[in-house]
Amino acid sequence: MAIFGAGTAAGFLNVVAGGGSLVTLPILLFLGLPAATANGTNRIAILAQNIAAVTSFRRQGLSDVRTGLVLAAATLPGAIAGAFIAIRISEAAFRVALATVLVVAVVGLLRPLGGRQEEPAARPRPGAASLLALFGIGFYGGFLQAGVGFLFMVVLHQLLRLDLVRVNMYKVFIVLIYTIPALAVFAASGNVELVTGLILAAGNATGAVAGARFSVRGGERPIRVVVAVALVVMAVRLVRGL
Repeated sequence: MAIFGAGTAAGFLNVVAGGGSLVTLPILLFLGLPAATANGTNRIAILAQNIAAVTSFRRQGLSDVRTGLVLAAATLPGAIAGAFIAIRISEAAFRVALATVLVVAVVGLLRPLGGRQEEPAARPRPGAASLLALFGIGFYGGFLQAGVGFLFMVVLHQLLRLDLVRVNMYKVFIVLIYTIPALAVFAASGNVELVTGLILAAGNATGAVAGARFSVRGGERPIRVVVAVALVVMAVRLVRGL
């Protein structure tokens, strides 16, 4: 029950903001799973969560598969490389990566849209800088995943000029695509606990549907509130340690 509940909270956070894996990873570690196995098992939930979220956004009239595939393709090489490194690296490296994520996310998300274009774009037009950034985020997502939603929000919101509702729509599609090969890497190396992962996945999917509905019906303002709260929680977790 605790695993399902944690998954529900994480699924909602991951869709609306980010940092949901900071809820689930400590629980998986507490259950005695090695770091690499906890990381891999969490990917089952991430996959289910984003399938549910993409489906929910689509039912609410928000879907752009063609552009989503272009954006997701930029993340795939990095995600595969990151997953291979994740099954070999020490736990100490996790906090360094998370600290970097937090700094970038705070700076990027809390400043308003600026530049020549005053209104958010209806559809992203990725250039070299944004595609390179997506590659780097894909690497981090394959490596750890925790907090990756914040990085996607920075790129999609600041570089590609999207409003936060569309940011979340594209974000869950991109994560869905790159999670497939990343999960395959963890599974092939024996770092997935299937039963625990499926229970967690049921919770994540439940939270993801709620998060997608919240994003579409609430608009940008409540998303910003959730993002701000999630960033504070993430900062506290970093200070205290995973």
